Amino acid sequence: MRLTKIIFTFIFLLLIKQTTIFATELDSAFIERFAKNYLIEQFPSTEDEKVLISVAHLDPRITIKPCKIPLTANIPEKNRAINVNVKISCDESIQQWKIYLSAKVEITKAVLIAKNTISKGDELDESNVELAFIPINKIRGNKLTDTKVVFGAKAKKRIAKGRAISKRSICLICKGDAVTIIASSDNFSIKTQGVALSSGNINEQIRVKNTRSKKVITPRIKGINQVIINL
Repeated sequence: MRLTKIIFTFIFLLLIKQTTIFATELDSAFIERFAKNYLIEQFPSTEDEKVLISVAHLDPRITIKPCKIPLTANIPEKNRAINVNVKISCDESIQQWKIYLSAKVEITKAVLIAKNTISKGDELDESNVELAFIPINKIRGNKLTDTKVVFGAKAKKRIAKGRAISKRSICLICKGDAVTIIASSDNFSIKTQGVALSSGNINEQIRVKNTRSKKVITPRIKGINQVIINL
Protein backbone atom coordinates (compact mmCIF):
# COMPACT_ATOMS: atom_id res chain seq x y z
CA MET A 1 0.00 0.00 0.00
CA ARG A 2 2.84 2.33 0.92
CA LEU A 3 4.58 1.57 -2.40
CA THR A 4 1.38 2.30 -4.37
CA LYS A 5 0.99 5.64 -2.60
CA ILE A 6 4.58 6.60 -3.39
CA ILE A 7 4.08 5.74 -7.08
CA PHE A 8 0.87 7.80 -7.33
CA THR A 9 2.56 10.72 -5.58
CA PHE A 10 5.49 10.55 -8.03
CA ILE A 11 3.14 10.49 -11.05
CA PHE A 12 1.14 13.41 -9.64
CA LEU A 13 4.30 15.51 -9.12
CA LEU A 14 5.53 14.59 -12.60
CA LEU A 15 2.28 15.76 -14.19
CA ILE A 16 2.44 19.05 -12.29
CA LYS A 17 6.03 19.58 -13.44
CA GLN A 18 5.16 18.86 -17.10
CA THR A 19 2.18 21.22 -16.99
CA THR A 20 4.30 24.00 -15.49
CA ILE A 21 7.04 23.58 -18.09
CA PHE A 22 4.48 23.56 -20.86
CA ALA A 23 2.77 26.68 -19.57
CA THR A 24 6.01 28.64 -19.19
CA GLU A 25 7.11 27.71 -22.72
CA LEU A 26 4.12 29.38 -24.32
CA ASP A 27 4.78 32.86 -23.05
CA SER A 28 5.36 36.00 -25.12
CA ALA A 29 9.15 35.49 -25.18
CA PHE A 30 8.71 31.97 -26.57
CA ILE A 31 6.29 33.16 -29.29
CA GLU A 32 8.70 35.96 -30.31
CA ARG A 33 11.64 33.52 -30.51
CA PHE A 34 9.50 31.05 -32.46
CA ALA A 35 8.59 33.76 -35.00
CA LYS A 36 12.20 34.93 -35.34
CA ASN A 37 13.54 31.39 -35.86
CA TYR A 38 10.91 30.82 -38.53
CA LEU A 39 11.94 34.01 -40.34
CA ILE A 40 15.61 33.02 -40.17
CA GLU A 41 14.69 29.78 -41.97
CA GLN A 42 12.64 31.64 -44.59
CA PHE A 43 15.24 34.36 -45.21
CA PRO A 44 18.67 32.73 -44.73
CA SER A 45 21.83 34.80 -44.95
CA THR A 46 24.44 33.97 -47.61
CA GLU A 47 27.93 35.18 -48.48
CA ASP A 48 26.43 37.81 -50.77
CA GLU A 49 23.37 38.71 -48.74
CA LYS A 50 22.89 39.29 -45.03
CA VAL A 51 19.51 39.37 -43.36
CA LEU A 52 18.70 41.47 -40.29
CA ILE A 53 15.54 40.32 -38.52
CA SER A 54 13.73 42.07 -35.68
CA VAL A 55 10.42 40.89 -34.24
CA ALA A 56 7.99 43.21 -32.47
CA HIS A 57 7.04 42.46 -28.89
CA LEU A 58 3.75 40.69 -28.42
CA ASP A 59 0.91 42.77 -27.03
CA PRO A 60 0.87 41.98 -23.27
CA ARG A 61 -2.95 42.03 -23.34
CA ILE A 62 -2.98 38.89 -25.50
CA THR A 63 -3.60 35.67 -23.57
CA ILE A 64 -1.55 32.75 -24.89
CA LYS A 65 -3.51 29.55 -24.50
CA PRO A 66 -1.85 26.13 -24.16
CA CYS A 67 -1.28 23.98 -27.24
CA LYS A 68 -0.82 20.21 -27.06
CA ILE A 69 0.76 19.96 -30.52
CA PRO A 70 3.71 21.82 -32.10
CA LEU A 71 2.99 25.35 -33.21
CA THR A 72 3.12 26.30 -36.89
CA ALA A 73 4.15 29.55 -38.54
CA ASN A 74 3.69 31.09 -41.94
CA ILE A 75 3.67 34.44 -43.70
CA PRO A 76 0.23 34.95 -45.30
CA GLU A 77 1.68 37.33 -47.88
CA LYS A 78 5.31 36.29 -48.33
CA ASN A 79 7.38 38.74 -50.34
CA ARG A 80 10.67 40.61 -50.14
CA ALA A 81 9.07 43.57 -48.39
CA ILE A 82 10.74 44.92 -45.27
CA ASN A 83 7.68 44.63 -43.02
CA VAL A 84 5.95 41.25 -42.73
CA ASN A 85 3.31 39.66 -40.52
CA VAL A 86 4.03 36.22 -39.09
CA LYS A 87 1.04 34.03 -38.31
CA ILE A 88 1.62 31.69 -35.33
CA SER A 89 -1.03 28.96 -35.10
CA CYS A 90 -2.10 26.16 -32.83
CA ASP A 91 -3.97 23.69 -35.02
CA GLU A 92 -5.18 21.51 -32.18
CA SER A 93 -8.63 20.11 -33.02
CA ILE A 94 -10.21 20.97 -29.67
CA GLN A 95 -8.70 24.40 -29.10
CA GLN A 96 -7.46 26.27 -32.13
CA TRP A 97 -5.91 29.74 -31.98
CA LYS A 98 -3.67 32.06 -33.97
CA ILE A 99 -1.53 35.10 -33.23
CA TYR A 100 -0.15 37.64 -35.70
CA LEU A 101 3.24 39.15 -34.97
CA SER A 102 4.77 41.97 -37.00
CA ALA A 103 8.46 41.79 -37.93
CA LYS A 104 11.07 43.67 -39.92
CA VAL A 105 13.20 41.74 -42.42
CA GLU A 106 15.98 43.84 -43.90
CA ILE A 107 17.98 42.12 -46.65
CA THR A 108 21.36 43.67 -47.39
CA LYS A 109 23.57 42.84 -50.36
CA ALA A 110 27.33 43.12 -50.73
CA VAL A 111 28.21 45.71 -53.38
CA LEU A 112 31.20 47.89 -54.11
CA ILE A 113 30.84 51.46 -52.88
CA ALA A 114 32.97 54.59 -52.90
CA LYS A 115 35.06 54.68 -49.73
CA ASN A 116 35.36 58.43 -50.25
CA THR A 117 34.28 60.88 -52.95
CA ILE A 118 35.73 59.85 -56.33
CA SER A 119 36.21 62.61 -58.88
CA LYS A 120 35.68 62.21 -62.61
CA GLY A 121 38.74 60.63 -64.20
CA ASP A 122 40.07 59.13 -60.95
CA GLU A 123 41.28 55.54 -61.11
CA LEU A 124 39.46 53.09 -58.88
CA ASP A 125 41.45 50.88 -56.49
CA GLU A 126 41.50 49.66 -52.89
CA SER A 127 42.18 53.20 -51.64
CA ASN A 128 38.78 54.55 -52.74
CA VAL A 129 36.57 51.46 -53.20
CA GLU A 130 35.32 48.94 -50.63
CA LEU A 131 32.77 46.15 -50.32
CA ALA A 132 29.81 46.98 -48.11
CA PHE A 133 26.39 45.52 -47.31
CA ILE A 134 23.53 47.89 -48.12
CA PRO A 135 19.74 47.33 -48.07
CA ILE A 136 18.48 45.91 -51.37
CA ASN A 137 15.61 48.40 -51.44
CA LYS A 138 18.24 51.14 -51.80
CA ILE A 139 20.02 49.44 -54.71
CA ARG A 140 19.01 50.73 -58.11
CA GLY A 141 20.12 48.93 -61.26
CA ASN A 142 22.96 46.45 -61.63
CA LYS A 143 25.66 47.23 -59.08
CA LEU A 144 29.15 45.77 -59.19
CA THR A 145 30.54 43.27 -56.70
CA ASP A 146 33.80 42.06 -58.29
CA THR A 147 36.92 44.14 -57.68
CA LYS A 148 38.53 42.59 -60.78
CA VAL A 149 35.97 44.42 -62.91
CA VAL A 150 36.37 47.72 -61.09
CA PHE A 151 40.00 48.12 -60.06
CA GLY A 152 41.94 49.92 -62.78
CA ALA A 153 38.84 51.52 -64.26
CA LYS A 154 38.25 55.28 -64.21
CA ALA A 155 35.24 57.23 -62.99
CA LYS A 156 33.13 58.61 -65.84
CA LYS A 157 31.53 61.03 -63.43
CA ARG A 158 31.77 62.07 -59.80
CA ILE A 159 30.85 59.28 -57.38
CA ALA A 160 29.82 60.47 -53.92
CA LYS A 161 31.09 58.78 -50.77
CA GLY A 162 28.99 55.73 -49.87
CA ARG A 163 27.38 55.45 -53.32
CA ALA A 164 27.26 52.04 -55.00
CA ILE A 165 29.36 51.69 -58.14
CA SER A 166 27.72 50.63 -61.40
CA LYS A 167 29.00 50.02 -64.92
CA ARG A 168 27.42 53.28 -66.00
CA SER A 169 29.66 55.24 -63.64
CA ILE A 170 33.01 53.75 -64.71
CA CYS A 171 34.95 52.82 -67.83
CA LEU A 172 37.88 50.42 -68.04
CA ILE A 173 38.69 52.17 -71.31
CA CYS A 174 37.35 55.68 -71.71
CA LYS A 175 36.80 57.70 -74.86
CA GLY A 176 40.09 59.28 -75.94
CA ASP A 177 42.31 56.71 -74.21
CA ALA A 178 45.31 55.33 -76.09
CA VAL A 179 44.91 51.56 -76.40
CA THR A 180 46.82 48.55 -77.62
CA ILE A 181 44.95 46.64 -80.32
CA ILE A 182 45.59 42.90 -80.34
CA ALA A 183 44.60 41.15 -83.55
CA SER A 184 44.56 37.42 -82.82
CA SER A 185 43.98 34.14 -84.63
CA ASP A 186 44.76 30.48 -83.91
CA ASN A 187 48.21 30.80 -85.48
CA PHE A 188 49.45 34.28 -84.65
CA SER A 189 48.72 37.63 -83.06
CA ILE A 190 49.89 41.14 -83.83
CA LYS A 191 49.73 44.37 -81.88
CA THR A 192 49.23 47.92 -82.94
CA GLN A 193 48.14 51.19 -81.38
CA GLY A 194 44.79 52.94 -81.48
CA VAL A 195 42.54 55.53 -79.86
CA ALA A 196 39.22 54.72 -78.18
CA LEU A 197 36.26 56.50 -79.81
CA SER A 198 33.82 55.27 -77.15
CA SER A 199 33.91 54.03 -73.57
CA GLY A 200 33.32 50.56 -72.13
CA ASN A 201 34.16 47.89 -69.59
CA ILE A 202 35.62 44.40 -69.65
CA ASN A 203 34.37 42.18 -72.53
CA GLU A 204 32.32 45.04 -74.02
CA GLN A 205 32.75 46.17 -77.62
CA ILE A 206 33.87 49.73 -78.28
CA ARG A 207 34.82 51.76 -81.34
CA VAL A 208 38.56 52.15 -81.80
CA LYS A 209 40.52 54.02 -84.47
CA ASN A 210 43.71 52.33 -85.66
CA THR A 211 46.44 54.98 -85.39
CA ARG A 212 48.41 53.60 -88.35
CA SER A 213 45.66 52.68 -90.84
CA LYS A 214 43.07 55.22 -89.59
CA LYS A 215 40.50 52.42 -89.87
CA VAL A 216 37.70 52.27 -87.27
CA ILE A 217 37.10 48.83 -85.75
CA THR A 218 34.92 47.41 -82.94
CA PRO A 219 37.09 45.14 -80.78
CA ARG A 220 36.28 43.85 -77.31
CA ILE A 221 37.94 45.16 -74.18
CA LYS A 222 40.44 42.62 -72.86
CA GLY A 223 41.93 44.59 -69.99
CA ILE A 224 43.25 47.99 -68.98
CA ASN A 225 44.08 49.86 -72.21
CA GLN A 226 43.88 46.61 -74.19
CA VAL A 227 41.35 45.58 -76.83
CA ILE A 228 41.25 42.40 -78.89
CA ILE A 229 39.80 41.47 -82.24
CA ASN A 230 39.62 37.90 -83.48
CA LEU A 231 40.72 37.34 -87.05
